[in-house]
Amino acid sequence: MRNRWLNRSKILTLFGNHSGVVMRLTTKGRFAVTAMIDLALRQGKGPVTLSGISQRQAISLSYLEQLFGKLRRHEIVESVRGPGGGYSLARSAEKVTVADIIIAVDEPLDATQCGGKENCHGADAAAGTRCMTHELWATLNAKMVDFLDSVTLQDLVDQQKQKEQNVVVMHRHAAVGQN
Repeated sequence: MRNRWLNRSKILTLFGNHSGVVMRLTTKGRFAVTAMIDLALRQGKGPVTLSGISQRQAISLSYLEQLFGKLRRHEIVESVRGPGGGYSLARSAEKVTVADIIIAVDEPLDATQCGGKENCHGADAAAGTRCMTHELWATLNAKMVDFLDSVTLQDLVDQQKQKEQNVVVMHRHAAVGQN
């Protein structure tokens, strides 16, 4: 439980000196989550190559190498070297959350203007310079972290498998209707 709290506090303090509001998940976070779903879908079939993920997901191989280096350092994935090598999950998909992935790749998720430092009107402003909406955005940050921490990689894999099954069923029905 302590580790979850550290993850939450880390994700809320990763932001440094961002100016303006950072509300969107950047390409880094989207690609990391997408690549992890791809990897998790192929668990049990041996290590998954980054070149395979790159081709299937249209993500640059060099970008994936950077992301997976961070994911490996955070013990979310493990690498296997040599022929037949690649990556596999370091722990079960049920134990990896979207927040874990985003934290690992240093993705900024912050709705406050001050990066959580409570100096919304600038570092040189007088004491007590939080903006009037600081609490609103700080609460939104906490809710985003809670939500991302509640969604596991397994949830996303199951969702993807269900979506793929629905597509196959729809194609079958369309083919039957054409005869």
